[in-house]
Amino acid sequence: MADEERRPKKKGNIVVWTILGLLILALGGFGVGQFGGTLSTVAQVGEREVTVQDYANAIRAEQRRLQQQTGQALTIQQMQQFGLDQQVMERLLSLAALEEEARSLGVSVGDAEVAQRIRSNPAFGGISGEFDREGYTFALRQIGLSERRFEQRVRAEAAAELLQAAVIGGLAVPEAHTDAIVDWLAETRDVTFAEVGRGTLDGISRAPTEEALAAFFTENAAAFEIPETRSLTYVWVTPTLILDEVEVPEAAIVARYEELGEEFRQPERVLAERLIFRDRAAADAAVAAIESGETDFDALVEERGLTLVDVDMGDVARDDLDAQVADALFGLEEPGLAGPVETSLGPALFRVNAILDATEVPLDEVRDDIRANLARDAARRQIDAAREEIDDLLAGGATLEELAQETDMELGTVALRPGASGGIVDYEAFREAALAAEEGDFPELLDLSDGGLFALRLDAVEPPRTPELDEVRVRVEQAWRDDDDARRLAEAAEALAARIEAGASFEEVGLAPETLDGIARDGVVEGLPRALLTDVFEAEQGDVIARRGNPRTAYVLRVDAVNTPDPADARTAELIAAVEQQIRAQMANDLYGAFAEAVRADIGFTVDQQAVQAVQSQLFGAGGQ
Repeated sequence: MADEERRPKKKGNIVVWTILGLLILALGGFGVGQFGGTLSTVAQVGEREVTVQDYANAIRAEQRRLQQQTGQALTIQQMQQFGLDQQVMERLLSLAALEEEARSLGVSVGDAEVAQRIRSNPAFGGISGEFDREGYTFALRQIGLSERRFEQRVRAEAAAELLQAAVIGGLAVPEAHTDAIVDWLAETRDVTFAEVGRGTLDGISRAPTEEALAAFFTENAAAFEIPETRSLTYVWVTPTLILDEVEVPEAAIVARYEELGEEFRQPERVLAERLIFRDRAAADAAVAAIESGETDFDALVEERGLTLVDVDMGDVARDDLDAQVADALFGLEEPGLAGPVETSLGPALFRVNAILDATEVPLDEVRDDIRANLARDAARRQIDAAREEIDDLLAGGATLEELAQETDMELGTVALRPGASGGIVDYEAFREAALAAEEGDFPELLDLSDGGLFALRLDAVEPPRTPELDEVRVRVEQAWRDDDDARRLAEAAEALAARIEAGASFEEVGLAPETLDGIARDGVVEGLPRALLTDVFEAEQGDVIARRGNPRTAYVLRVDAVNTPDPADARTAELIAAVEQQIRAQMANDLYGAFAEAVRADIGFTVDQQAVQAVQSQLFGAGGQ
């Protein structure tokens, strides 16, 4: 048995792990098999042992935590791949080191504290929620611990918490540090800005010379690259393609209409709310108070600590209710109160908010929809019935062209490249198969999401290429004009900004300004580029900024005021408290993590890799998903 000296690779979140350790021991092991045999421990820190059951429980707890966060259950192998099993071991070693340090310092808690912690643990609560002595014994048996052993663990963990409090109890967050962060987060700006439009350029885009166009194309060749193009031949059939060929008898339409009768026929219904009372006297008193004007239904609901959502019954038909309740609710000629009525839950007062008449949709109004649905179902069955024949033809060496001649499948070709759409290209299954296909592959019959079938053949692959200028001349000319317009607008905006910074007003330089006050650092201003707002918070008060927008717009903006947060403002006070709490938690984690790491290094520890592997093997073999 080889013991290996180990050192932590990461600082664990010791504060969180101290709390999590209790849950692991109290809850983590339920459903975990016992680990017997000659192996009893996976690690030792000083005199503190980490048992195989401790490690198994911790692994299981980590699996459940990850499943709750991600919705996926990781296997032991996946945990190993991501190093999660190592993280679990690091946490156990850190916790053991702190418990051992507390023991060596003589830090401990009394029996009363241990008893209180055990009694307050929800894992040991009975049906009433109170501590269940038999449940306590059973729970410990399930995780392979004796009462004595478990109570020792609780005492050790409580002592480690005392040690934690001593280490981090005196932490103070520097006020200057908090103020600097809050000032940065809550600072706002007041600005004046204006849009510089194409009117500045006389509204006319310039035409490029041949030399300028060629140079622009060379500099921006990547923007005009033709991506890989896959030329494909395919055959396909879908319910929609053969829908018109499907005959649907009138009798089938009528039968489906009757089958779906509840969708087309609605009985009389009411929208109602129900308030239950403890006895008939209380219900009668409530009705009397409503009739006298002392209260109303809404107030009664609120007095009971309920909301209207809690008492809402939705829309109900007579058949949904007991006969006595139905008579009371459907006996009303208009919305109002009904009751008290005796129910299985006690006397109840009902409020009917609306009476909905019975409705019926005639067959003629839905005949076309029913026929279309029946035809689509029949088309799917027809396609499914033809699957074997098509497969046999492909297996016999039939080409896609021959399939189109001998079956209902249609032949087509497509040049597939990024951004292509329409027809069969809109099906994800086709795109995936087309991208995976290689020249010379034998066509395979595959499914489409709507019940259709297809097969394809890759005819050629044209790799990405830079086209000749003449192939994309129109696109290049438009891109050149857009770039030229945007560049000239930016130059005009910069010239105007320089005049404003020199003392001219926005109006004097021919701009129509707008003002915005209190722009937040993470704010969004409709119509202004996000990059311009970023510049605003890098500028000082009085700075004037020019920013290129799109080919039709540029902007000039002046920072009128830099507003620091008011410490007396309630929102600022909340932010200060939140920042202080976060900084304190980070400092506590770092300090306590460093302390735990130093303690572990001083005490020394060993990890039995053979025992670790045995636990992981048993968990995996037992379906440790």
